[in-house]
Amino acid sequence: MKILKTLLITSLFAFSLYSQESENIIDKAGNLVNSVVNDAKEIVVNNLEDIKQIEEEKRLQEEAEKLKKEEEEKKLLREVKIKDMQKRIALIDEQLKDNILLKRYNNYDAYRKISEELIRLKKSLTTINEKSADQVYHLNNKIRIKENELELISEYKGSPIGSLIDPPEIDNYEVITNPFGILNALSYIKKLENNKKDFLSVETRVKELTNLLEEKLFVYLDLYNIDPKPEYKEELEFLEKEKKDFNMVLEIVSTTEEVYTRKIEQVILETKSQISEQIEKIFNLGLIIVILFFVAFLIKLALKKYFSQNENYYMTNKIINFTVVFFVLIVLLFSYIDNVSYIVTILGFASAGIAIALKDWFMSIFGWLVIVTSGSISVGDRIKVTRDGQQVVGDVLDISLFKMTIREDITYTSYRVNRRTGRIFFIPNNYIFSEMIANYTHSGLRTVWDGIDIAITFDSNHKKAQNIVKNILKHYSKGYTDITRKQLSKMRSKYQLRATGVEPRVYTFAEPYGIVISGWYLTNSYSALVLRSTMSPEIIEAFLKEDDITIAYPTQTVNTTGGNQNFRVPPADLPEVP
Repeated sequence: MKILKTLLITSLFAFSLYSQESENIIDKAGNLVNSVVNDAKEIVVNNLEDIKQIEEEKRLQEEAEKLKKEEEEKKLLREVKIKDMQKRIALIDEQLKDNILLKRYNNYDAYRKISEELIRLKKSLTTINEKSADQVYHLNNKIRIKENELELISEYKGSPIGSLIDPPEIDNYEVITNPFGILNALSYIKKLENNKKDFLSVETRVKELTNLLEEKLFVYLDLYNIDPKPEYKEELEFLEKEKKDFNMVLEIVSTTEEVYTRKIEQVILETKSQISEQIEKIFNLGLIIVILFFVAFLIKLALKKYFSQNENYYMTNKIINFTVVFFVLIVLLFSYIDNVSYIVTILGFASAGIAIALKDWFMSIFGWLVIVTSGSISVGDRIKVTRDGQQVVGDVLDISLFKMTIREDITYTSYRVNRRTGRIFFIPNNYIFSEMIANYTHSGLRTVWDGIDIAITFDSNHKKAQNIVKNILKHYSKGYTDITRKQLSKMRSKYQLRATGVEPRVYTFAEPYGIVISGWYLTNSYSALVLRSTMSPEIIEAFLKEDDITIAYPTQTVNTTGGNQNFRVPPADLPEVP
């Protein structure tokens, strides 16, 4: 267009310059202008077509480049998506790596494949026309191997997760009949709750696994749509089957869980009801036992005012305690033993064996009953027990069901026999039937007869010596004589007493080495040795003051030539005077 305008202007300018030329010239100029214009038009048209062609080629090139770039971007995006999906699959596989349910499912899948293989082998065994012995042998071996393999994983025969699909068995609970049954019942309830929790956890794990499998399935589906490889298709088919199986398991577990939960709740409610009944029964029994002990306490309190001696109150206290315990045992026995006759029958059959095996125990129990009922020995009494030549004198500290406990004291037996004292002895109660037991303080009697023997020579005034001993004995034992007289008077109501003389007694005996003055007196049962050691020096001093009384001991008289003096020399081997 610019060229055309330029030519036109040039033509017009030329025309204006040469206007004075003739019309011929004008005509020629017009023709020239027309020719130029036509040529310009042709040139412009050709240029426009070339420009359009260039622009079209440029557009097509740009579109091709754009398409190529878009294809590259799509390819890159597809690769990124594939990598992202593979990462997601790897993450899901990491979560499924140690899943016990999936491992069990693998056993289930193996069971199914082995079953199919076993069916194929059995079919092959029946369809072989010409069966050689080797073929039959190998097929039978394969069949046995497959059967053994199926036996090992037989629990997966009908369940993708094996025995986990079955809830734990609810054990039959025993009826609560005693307090110990409460502990068993509580343990049983806890066990049921744990079983319920475990089965609920199976349902939760199956749900989680199903969700993971579904997520993995969707990822593989997207991956297959992007990159349709054959292995992706196989994985999709396997995941679809896996998901279907676990959806079936989830449905079964959910249905079973509802029924199992209701059953457990029912058993727990019944067990708790029995526990409540048993607690109420225990409370009632406890109340009865408390009442028994309270009544026993009131009885003890009332009886304490009527006993003058602690020993009697102690024994009465023991009897009351035993009675209360006996009644408590009877109450418990009839409360918790449903069939008492059954126990009696068992005890009847077992009594012979028990009597032989526990003879000493039973004899001790009978001895305890004899001691308690007869009152022959009481706590605080001083007794002497003799067994196999061993003598023990001591005070009774306690009388239990099987033994007596005594504390050895310093006595004449300690001085003459044991030479040691202060020990604690445990005397079985059955000794009262087989051994000699002497009671120094029976039935309130607190005194015993004790004696002192002193030997004088044959030429001594034995009558004077006898009077001296009697006076000393009366002087020191007067208080005990009066006490004994009163105590013996009380014992007449219980025993037939004849010789009840309580005055000191002195006897004279002719022995091989002199005259023995034997003085007997009443003394305190608990301190006989004290009075004996007090009177013995008194008697000796009194004898030494008398010229016609000489204390004798084993001697011999030696006559020497040239005199009539008598020298007393102790003999070499003479027995000791008792």
